[in-house]
Amino acid sequence: MLSSPASATTREPDDLLLRFFRAARGVGCRISPPESMDAMSAVAAVGYADKARLRDALLLTIAKTQEEKDALAECFDIFFKSPEPRNLEEAQEDAEAADQSAEEPGGNESEGGSEQYGELARMLMSGDRGAVQAAMTAAADAANLSEIRFFTQRGLYSSRILEMMGMAQLEDDIAAQQAAGNQPQRLMNARDGLREAVREMVNDAITLYTREGTEALRNDILRNVPLNRLERQDIERTRKLVGEMARRLRDKYNKPRRKKNRGRLDTRKTIRRNASWGGIPFITVWKQKRVDKPKIVALCDVSGSVARVAEFLLLFLYSLNEAISDIHTYAFSGRLVDVSEILDGNAIDKAMQEVMKTVGYGSSDYGKSFADFEDNFMSGVTNRTTVIILGDGRTNNLDPRTDILRRISERARRVIWLNPEPRFAWGTGDSEMPRYQPYCTFSRPCGTVRQLERVVVDLMEMDRH
Repeated sequence: MLSSPASATTREPDDLLLRFFRAARGVGCRISPPESMDAMSAVAAVGYADKARLRDALLLTIAKTQEEKDALAECFDIFFKSPEPRNLEEAQEDAEAADQSAEEPGGNESEGGSEQYGELARMLMSGDRGAVQAAMTAAADAANLSEIRFFTQRGLYSSRILEMMGMAQLEDDIAAQQAAGNQPQRLMNARDGLREAVREMVNDAITLYTREGTEALRNDILRNVPLNRLERQDIERTRKLVGEMARRLRDKYNKPRRKKNRGRLDTRKTIRRNASWGGIPFITVWKQKRVDKPKIVALCDVSGSVARVAEFLLLFLYSLNEAISDIHTYAFSGRLVDVSEILDGNAIDKAMQEVMKTVGYGSSDYGKSFADFEDNFMSGVTNRTTVIILGDGRTNNLDPRTDILRRISERARRVIWLNPEPRFAWGTGDSEMPRYQPYCTFSRPCGTVRQLERVVVDLMEMDRH
């Protein structure tokens, strides 16, 4: 909701600031709960009367970079901009002339006196800019203008605000004057100026509030778009989306590795710890459950369209570096190579370019790649290892070497196969997925960001229990 410092005192300050925080988030300012509390305390100290001090207080407590300061300053100027009703002076002159005519002997009150008008018409004709601004702000609040989400709602919210201000009565007043043979042109101009000011207010609200909604909608769409069909302009946006999702998961699952199970007393250790006190349990020892970070070996098919999915899976996994203790990555198409050092030492986009240059774009040979892994890297698989295989399982009619996958599954804690193709395509053509699936703990489609996220969440949950 757009507001002026003068009108802020007429409503709940916390509600006003919460709206401002939402608008600020829409322009890219990250505001944590402690930061929002600091901002509220600062605003309580400086008040709303001095706009410059209010602006400085919010910028100092919220913005963390110069980019955020610039965005927040622009957001502040729009948010606290006062509505600007137009043509009020002309309407005021018209009203004064009408009142003077009505007071003259023989004056016809039914054709001119301002007392014949409704509340909105009288307000416009009074020329009281502050009263009109307050009425616009109150109507915008009542219409929940801060809930606007899309630019297509411009007309809807403009109509709501004007309706709550009494536009229907104003139109009746103008029509009555015209029917009586009068031409209240200046009042009509004030009406048109009010409509223009309301449209501008709604446009400012669209600038403030629809960025967040539009971004959320676009991100939701991108979560469900097949990764191998992403448009070029959406690739970087999707990288950022995956990185943000990974950070949220990392914060959620990066808990202390040991948590106490208070319900179970370790009797043996308690007695041993208290031996010097004659066995009196001054110090209790509780049994503890160790929660290990998952150890992952990832085998990624980087042939053709599968490479795009591999990039986002690896971005996901490597963004979880604090919640996953060990990731070892191998890429293959016709042969398999260790690419862990490439991924560890470079940004994901540059790393994937190097990986593709090394081993990508070839024709898939799963059997040869599994044999390379068994011959050179199988020793890294233990009963604490989760093996993730990313690929479509299409072997180009070559030997799939399911015997090697069986031996991998016997050594590993679990084997997860992620396939970018939908399930109905598994087993069609040269797909060997039905032969691989018996040796997998589970296999999932992972052609979209949403599917990748679900798999990673399931993986993290498995290692918590």
